[in-house]
Amino acid sequence: MTAQLTPIEEALAHLLGKAPVITATERLPLTESFGRILAQDYQAPADVPPADNSSVDGYALRAEDYVPGQALLVSDRIPAGSAPSPLKPGTAARIFTGSEIPAGADTVIMQERVEVTDSGILINAEVKADQNIRRRGQDLAKGSLALGKGTKIRAQEMGLLASIGLAEVTLVKKLRVAILSTGDELVDPGTPLGPGQIYNTNRFTLLALLAEAGCEVVLCETLKDTRTATRETLERAATQADLIITSGGVSVGEEDHVRAVLEEFGELSLWRLAIKPGKPLAFGSIKGTPVFGLPGNPASVLVTFLMVAMPYIRTGQGRLRIHPVGLQLPAAFNTTSTSVRREFIRARIESVNAEARVSAYPNQSSGVLSSACWADGLAVVPEHSTVAEGSLLTYYPFTELLS
Repeated sequence: MTAQLTPIEEALAHLLGKAPVITATERLPLTESFGRILAQDYQAPADVPPADNSSVDGYALRAEDYVPGQALLVSDRIPAGSAPSPLKPGTAARIFTGSEIPAGADTVIMQERVEVTDSGILINAEVKADQNIRRRGQDLAKGSLALGKGTKIRAQEMGLLASIGLAEVTLVKKLRVAILSTGDELVDPGTPLGPGQIYNTNRFTLLALLAEAGCEVVLCETLKDTRTATRETLERAATQADLIITSGGVSVGEEDHVRAVLEEFGELSLWRLAIKPGKPLAFGSIKGTPVFGLPGNPASVLVTFLMVAMPYIRTGQGRLRIHPVGLQLPAAFNTTSTSVRREFIRARIESVNAEARVSAYPNQSSGVLSSACWADGLAVVPEHSTVAEGSLLTYYPFTELLS
């Protein structure tokens, strides 16, 4: 296996070409669909909204019946949820937000622009057709595509699916993932630290990232730092999971067993990326189950998961959009040294002289996870480049990287 660094575009092309697309589906109540992926297209069975309705509380009338200074008789009252009678010519109808527009009316005047008198209403506003009316089918026309296969369901998608009357939806089954941490020095939070020990940070970072990605964690263990234990646990995980994600054990040290086990007992098809942090990422398989070997440092785990593992997972889920979309924003910082690796800087957007700029956390060490808590995204410094304040950078918000 060559030690040459692989550019991230080349690595992604390789990885996405190997991603097995999940074909298993399940039907669940709409209330349980948040964060899941649609397994089929959904068309609108009827117009949404199903009828013209008022966007305000006010009065419905025919615009040509309005005469400035002349009162209009109120002939009807239309609460939401009722079927209105046709509007009597030369009159107005009291109407409320969401109420169906009566036949014959072509405008609604909001109540704040109306004076109620004993002889009717006086309108203190310009009156023209189509004011304050939400037209039938303005959101979705009958038969049109509401949401496509591969859409991730957020709050707004849940609402849209409800608007076409769906109580249940067909979803892609969750990808089953095993999380394996490496290192005899790792202990779980809640346990006092002994000499040379540290808390297992990466397990909890990965648990949350996989939940955001719509995956199911089926195994979560810490590997003992021996070749035999690493092999046995990886092979056992392969029988339970669709994907194995390890943290640590992929560099060149004598105790880095994950990469060695993949080379000897499985397949290692990718190792060492031209990115910073995250160079020693590995990818392969054991007993036919794909394995992502992420680096051990906490910030490296976050960056490599977001930039490399997440597109792979999206591909397997059949997502409509695989790659995140970055913003182009000016930098609020400088760098002086260049690297052969593409750097992903923990950064956030701040206002500098009333302009949105990207600020970098001062310490970009791969062991400083607090930098990611301060940040709200990643700024990209291209290979062989330095950053001058004000130069444009590609910036990926965390919300975009996890969408």
